[in-house]
Amino acid sequence: MQVFLNGRLVPEAQAVVPISDRGFLYGDGLFETVRVSHGWPLWWERHLDRLQRGAGLLKLQLPWPPESLLGFAAKLIAQNKMPESMLRITLTRGSGPRGYSVKNAACPTLAMTLHPWPNPPSSVRLITASQRIPASDPTSNCKTANKLAQILARAEAEDRDADEALLLNTGGNVCEAASGNLFWLEGGALCTPPLSDGPLAGVTRSVVVDLCRRQNLRLIERSVQSDGLFNADGIFLTNSGWGIVPAATLDGRALHQSPYIVELQGAYQELCRAEASKGPKLPHQPPASAD
Repeated sequence: MQVFLNGRLVPEAQAVVPISDRGFLYGDGLFETVRVSHGWPLWWERHLDRLQRGAGLLKLQLPWPPESLLGFAAKLIAQNKMPESMLRITLTRGSGPRGYSVKNAACPTLAMTLHPWPNPPSSVRLITASQRIPASDPTSNCKTANKLAQILARAEAEDRDADEALLLNTGGNVCEAASGNLFWLEGGALCTPPLSDGPLAGVTRSVVVDLCRRQNLRLIERSVQSDGLFNADGIFLTNSGWGIVPAATLDGRALHQSPYIVELQGAYQELCRAEASKGPKLPHQPPASAD
């Protein structure tokens, strides 16, 4: 396996960063996880926009312009012959003196790695995690390298024989899942927590929002507490790897299942096909199809 590290493709075993890297020491960095379909990173512009917004918030500098990053990603995908995969981009502040000060840490680390695309589950069992996320925290809208709350929430879910966890914010409202955004159907509308409640500004979330507008489905961003989800007509999660996945249970209680979620899954897959067709045609590859 080849990986990209600071401008070069190198074997994975040789891809090392200094022990003084602030991403390792403090989680001082960002990352993006991008679905690759038919050799093309889906919704690349949206992922790069979020990465750049996060870099601006953390006062980090991207070492290369976006068009160069896309070229590096294309070479990495081709070199590893992984047209169906997940691409992870990691940006840290790089090495610097000990301590929290960012002075004299002026050489960022940028890495890209490829991973097998995970087959989405047919549904997930949810629990409400005991972890809390601060409401109205600006860092929650970008993918920082510090995901301890999500890690602990997922561990709690696994300890309780569930697949995924819902995180509440400090005001008691449902924020997001450990690895995705939350949507629910209620009263003929599709609902999702507002970004002010603390969820990640997910790329797949934004694609589903656009999909609702195309289908003239009413979208409402509103706060909800976990008990209120039992009244929903259907609940699903979104992330770049899974796409759209319905939730079957919450805290051991069965949730309503809506056939409209299946329709949304089909419409989302159509969008994936259209997005994949924007990329360069790979030799000996069949036409883009839903996964």
